Parts: sequence; C-alpha cells; structure tokens
Amino acid sequence: MKKRILTGLKPTGELTLGNYIGAISQMVELSNDENNEVYLFVADLHALTEYQDPNTLRDRIKKFIAMYLACGVDPSKVTIYIQSDNTYIPAISWILECNTYYGEASRMIQFKEKSKGSDNFSIGLLTYPVLMAADILYCDADFVPVGVDQKQHVELARDIAIRFNKKYGETFNIPAPLITKAGTKIKDLKHPDKKMSKSEDNPSGVISLFDEPSSIIKKIKGATTDSDNLVYFDEENKPGISNLLNIASVITGRSIDDLVSEFKNSGYGTFKTYVGEVTANKIFEIQEKYNKEHNIIPKTIIKEIRELISNKIEAKETKKNKLTKKEKEDMIDRLKKEMNDAAKKLDFERATELRDIIFEMESE
Repeated sequence: MKKRILTGLKPTGELTLGNYIGAISQMVELSNDENNEVYLFVADLHALTEYQDPNTLRDRIKKFIAMYLACGVDPSKVTIYIQSDNTYIPAISWILECNTYYGEASRMIQFKEKSKGSDNFSIGLLTYPVLMAADILYCDADFVPVGVDQKQHVELARDIAIRFNKKYGETFNIPAPLITKAGTKIKDLKHPDKKMSKSEDNPSGVISLFDEPSSIIKKIKGATTDSDNLVYFDEENKPGISNLLNIASVITGRSIDDLVSEFKNSGYGTFKTYVGEVTANKIFEIQEKYNKEHNIIPKTIIKEIRELISNKIEAKETKKNKLTKKEKEDMIDRLKKEMNDAAKKLDFERATELRDIIFEMESE
C-alpha cells in the first residue's frame, strides 16, 4: 500500500534556496518512489496570520505553483493544490479546535515566539497549528516531512487525531513526522545560526529563486564565516562554512567529504566562488524553465534588442526594423547558442540579457 506524504509552503514571500533544498527537491525525490503518494500545496490560509495584500497574495500563489513545476515537481506524480480551494479544511479545522486544549496550542514554538511580551496578536496565530493538523488529517497523510524544530506540530496532529478517534470512533489516520535529511536545513548566509527564511528582513542573507545569478554569487561571497580560512565541516564551531558545504553538496550531488577534500587548503575565497557559481547555475536552470514554460519575460534588464545584439548579427539585419520569419528564426537560434555558451562560461549576466531578448522575440 502506498504511503501518503504531505507538505505545504506559505506564500508569504519569494521561494528561497532553503525552500528548494529543504522541501521542494525532497518532494521531487519522494515522488519518484512508486511506493509514495505525494501531496504538495500552497498554504495560503496559513499566510493570513499576518496581513497580506490580496492582489500580492494571489500573484504569489500563481508564482509558487509555477516554481514548483520549474523545480521538477511532476503533476503526474504529485497532487498540487491551493489550500483555500478546499472548503472542507476550514470546517475540519473548527471541529478539531473544539477538540484541542488551549495549553497544547499555546506551547507551540511559533506562537510562543511571536506572542512573547504582547497581547496584540491574532487568534489565528494560536489556532495555526490546528489548521495545520486539519491539512494533515484531511488527506489521511501517513508522513509529513519536517525539521526537528517543526516535529511538535505533527505530534499535535497525532494527539488530536487519537483523541478524536477515541471519542467518535476511528475517523482519522494517525500521521508521523518524516524528519528531513541532514544537510537540508539551509541557514541564513549572514546569520548561520538561523534558518534561511523568505520572510527574513535582511535580504543579503537569503537567496531567492528569482535572484539574478550575479546577485547570488555576490551574496555567497559575502556569507558570514569564521577567520581560520580552512574548509571543513563543523556545524558547532564553523556554522557558516558548514552551511555552504551543505548547499554545495545538495546542489552538485557531491558528498561533503569530497568537497572538503578538494577545498580544505584552498581558502574561503576559492570555495565561496565555487559555491556561488554552482548555485547560480542551478537557479539559472530553474528560472529558464520557469520563464519558458509559463511565458514570463523577466524585467530585470531592460535594454533595446538591437543595442545588445548589434555586434552579433549582420549589419543589414540590425538596420532593419522588421525581419522575415526565417530571419527571425535564425536570429533566435543564434541567440540561444550564444546564451548557452555564456552560461557554460559562467557569464550569467550576459546569459540573462540574451534570455530576456529571446523571450521577447518569441512572444512577438
């Protein structure tokens, strides 16, 4: 019998490298196992514990689903849905609230941290874990991938389900936490004692899946590290370097031991350059798929097409305002080749410029 696995992400900011490594990529991996039945949702109701601009929230929901697909989530293997589209979930949440004790809800880490020293917080912050339990119990999840710090939310769902089943008969499946693999909890680049969060106020420590390649490289080069300049894994004494080793290991598929063996005596500068380049290259690939599949033209670099490619095409083409269909197809082919060559050379700024041109020409 297949095991049902559930996870969701709140659309409270742009998806980050931490979301990709810690959640999305793992769901892709789990979905490739024919013994698993995977559910991945956009947790838009959970986002409402804080004010959300309605238009911005709607836009983020669409971007999240598009980015799920760009990151390799296969809809034929994974059930993708928007939480608020299922009206049963809020109804179940209310029933579960009536079977949950205040003490249980108030002990949850998120509530304790965000309500500390203040009475001016939303009741939704208190009942948030019960809504999470409704998500889990509604779909009869067997496992919920979580980090150690989130384990208590799944345990609360278990307690509520067991209590409900004793009162009213066997109704809900009893879920269990699926502790995520070591190395998949990516930390903030500036504060490696905290996880990388899309809601973090300091953007220099967070890599968005929408960041420009040059920005990604710059952020990783500026990551906080210790001063001994030796590359090896030690989360307690070298959290910054250990975080970069985790990132590089997941992105490249290389073991941490292999990476340490190569860079141990190379110094932090060389190692950071390597991590920046492989990370930027991976995210660039994801962005390519995101933009191509969903016909989105990036607006990061706005330049005239002819200004950017005037040195790459024949003079007669650059002087004309209109190209024949064949000339346009030939030009796009040349630009795609140049873009791929630039990416291979790690000239991401040039590759991004050419990408924007190609999408604009193809959409005309």
